[in-house]
Amino acid sequence: MKKRLWRIIIGAVVFVAAVAIDLKVEWLQIALFIISYIIVGGDIVKKAIRNISRGKVFDENFLMSIATIGAFLIGEYPEGVAVMLFYQVGELFQSYAVDKSRRSISNLMDIRPDYANLKKGDDIVKVDPDEVKIGEIIVIKAGEKVPLDGKVIEGSSMLDTIALTGESVPREVGVGSDILSGCININGVITVEVAKEFEESTVSKILDLVENASSKKSNSEQFITKFARYYTPVVVIIAAILAIVPPLIIAEATFSDWIYRALSFLVVSCPCALVISIPLSFFGGIGGASRKGVLVKGSNYLEALAKTEIVVFDKTGTLTKGVFNVQEIHSEGVSEEELLELTAYAESYSNHPISLSLKNAYGKEIDNGRIIDVEEIPGHGIIATVDGNKVIAGNIKLMKKMKISYFEGEVIGTIVHVAINDKYAGYIVIADELKKDSAQAIKVLKEADIKKTVMLTGDNKNIASKVAKELGIDKVYAELLPADKVEKLEELFSQKSNKGKLAFVGDGINDAPVLARADIGIAMGGLGSDAAIEAADVVIMTDEPSKISTAMKISKKTLKIAYQNIAFAIGIKIIVLILSAIGITTMWAAIFADVGVTIIAILNAFRALNVKNL
Repeated sequence: MKKRLWRIIIGAVVFVAAVAIDLKVEWLQIALFIISYIIVGGDIVKKAIRNISRGKVFDENFLMSIATIGAFLIGEYPEGVAVMLFYQVGELFQSYAVDKSRRSISNLMDIRPDYANLKKGDDIVKVDPDEVKIGEIIVIKAGEKVPLDGKVIEGSSMLDTIALTGESVPREVGVGSDILSGCININGVITVEVAKEFEESTVSKILDLVENASSKKSNSEQFITKFARYYTPVVVIIAAILAIVPPLIIAEATFSDWIYRALSFLVVSCPCALVISIPLSFFGGIGGASRKGVLVKGSNYLEALAKTEIVVFDKTGTLTKGVFNVQEIHSEGVSEEELLELTAYAESYSNHPISLSLKNAYGKEIDNGRIIDVEEIPGHGIIATVDGNKVIAGNIKLMKKMKISYFEGEVIGTIVHVAINDKYAGYIVIADELKKDSAQAIKVLKEADIKKTVMLTGDNKNIASKVAKELGIDKVYAELLPADKVEKLEELFSQKSNKGKLAFVGDGINDAPVLARADIGIAMGGLGSDAAIEAADVVIMTDEPSKISTAMKISKKTLKIAYQNIAFAIGIKIIVLILSAIGITTMWAAIFADVGVTIIAILNAFRALNVKNL
């Protein structure tokens, strides 16, 4: 990028110097134009020659080369250099956005384990996860990453599974539990029998998906390349006919006159307006989107947004806040305020997300002098004495263990059952909250003719179904791992049209493979992980799902402006080409018409920056 930028700057300086030189020193002026042309256009000519040798003759490189060299042959040196200079500037902006859209995601994914604690007799040896075989025993201490898939044979603990499922609530594991690599052991020490070698483990598969999914990305060809396939050969053939045929069949026609017309024809044919205004339209749209808090990583993704037919969402952190809060309090024999207060006090010594949610809901300072005899039972809950009252707070297992009858109805969310002095006192429901604009986001997308909205989540079916129903999402798939999400995405690809696009919206490391695989990956940037943001093609910096429809509106407006410029530029170009061919226009008139079209197209392209009324 820096090399190309410096070439443009140096070439432009030499070009300006050539234009400024007194015409009396003509040889020096021509020399400077040639030097400037070689600096800014040498690589384009080289590409054209290389492509011709490979059988790919009529592309934009060939068109730019033959038209600008033609300008030199008829003495229009400034035009030849200027066209190539503008072309390089357009290419610079285009390649900058595309190059920035993909980086090495694997370097950002911090789930690859560095080592495994392999148990050999009474000793524990740190080894590379690749060296561990199926059936061998590993020990995972508190704070360590789970290096390989396996089954717990000793100990119990809580696992942070957010890197795999995107869900914030830790998962309890004990003897007999299956565990997946990529999780983090939160508290206890567990001994695990390895079930899969590292190459087949979950963490390895996720890394592989991320590193290779980009290769399946559908890359739409740039408009100029498509246009040049037809435009370039037609223009070149017509120019050749103009130069050769008329002098052979018209009695008074001269080769010098018709070669001049043919070269004029080629100069007029330079797609200057298209080369500058089309990328500028898209980058105006990209700039306008950034003002709205939407980062689009390339004009090809902005174009694709307008063609989206299916939008697939992750749940936690995307449609919901990803923060668990107290949603309901149901008390028996005590007030709701007292139930919450006693529970918050009992849970005050724990750093478990559920405990933190209870303390946040209580909202007052905890007086530790009111609490004694705190006992935390891993995987069950807490027993503590608060103000002389024995408070038992935890899950169903704890209630069963303490032989306390409890509420057994179906509730969406995590339930904390509470007993006071061995008597059931009620329960508290903790769940994730929907983002304020999630429902509006789905509604607006449907109004914008999105054919289908889908939700993929690692959460349980009941919670996922409730969220989907509240938001009006058409289809939901729950309890999925990252590899499962990619599989579901592959199924959904068959449900869109050939020209239609599928967008996936996510925010976590676990979403990176799906973001990379989708036609358009959209990441929530405010709270999203670095891996998700880097894997995505579009980043919603404000963390608002409603900005997805805003991005699509900007995309459609930008495409409309680009198509206007295409129609205008090609229409005027055809008229001037005809006039040029029959010798009505002079070279300067043709150049002025070409530049005029370019200026008008550029001014129209600037409209893409205006996104106030969307």
